[in-house]
Amino acid sequence: MSIKADKWIRRMAETQQMITPFEPQQVRQTSQGKTISHGTSSYGYDIRCAREFKIFTNINSAIVDPKNFCESSFVDLTADVCIIPPNSFALARSIEYFRIPRNVLVICVGKSTYARCGIIVNVTPLEPEWEGHITLEFSNTTPLPAKIYANEGVAQLLFLESDEECAASYKDKNGKYQGQMGVTLPMT
Repeated sequence: MSIKADKWIRRMAETQQMITPFEPQQVRQTSQGKTISHGTSSYGYDIRCAREFKIFTNINSAIVDPKNFCESSFVDLTADVCIIPPNSFALARSIEYFRIPRNVLVICVGKSTYARCGIIVNVTPLEPEWEGHITLEFSNTTPLPAKIYANEGVAQLLFLESDEECAASYKDKNGKYQGQMGVTLPMT
C-alpha cells in the first residue's frame, strides 16, 4: 500500500462500505470498563464477536464430517460470554459485515490476548469480492473451560491490496458462503 494502512482502511470503509459498522479508532475502553480492543489498528482492523454462538458438543458421539455435518453437534447460545469446554471449540460471527474489493485479499489472525490463554482463532482468507459476516471458530486448546467475550475484539484482519484486480473473484465463482448473515456451518 502506498498510503498509510490505517488511512487506507478508513478510506475503503467510508467510500466502499468495506466494513459496516466501522470504528475509525482503536477502542480499548467502553462505558462498561476495560475491553479487549477493537477497531482500526496500525496495519489492520480488529473485529468483534457477536452474541450468537454455536458450542460444539459430542453428546451424540457424532463424527465430524465436512461433507455431512451434523447440526445437532452444536448447542446454540445467545449471550455476552461463551464458555468453551476443554479441548473443544465454538463458532460465532463477526459483528461487522464485510464487502471485500476485487483487488484485496484479507487474512485473519488471532489476538494475542486470547492466544496467551490457549484460545486459537481460525478463519480462512476473505477472498476478493466476498461479502458477509465472518464465521469465526474458537478452539480451546486447554484442559480448562475458556471464555470468549461478545462485543469485544477477537481477531485482527490484515488487508493485502494488489496493483490489479483478480481474474476470478469469489463473487464470479458464485461462492457458497457469499452473503452469509449469521453463524454458518460447513456446506458442500
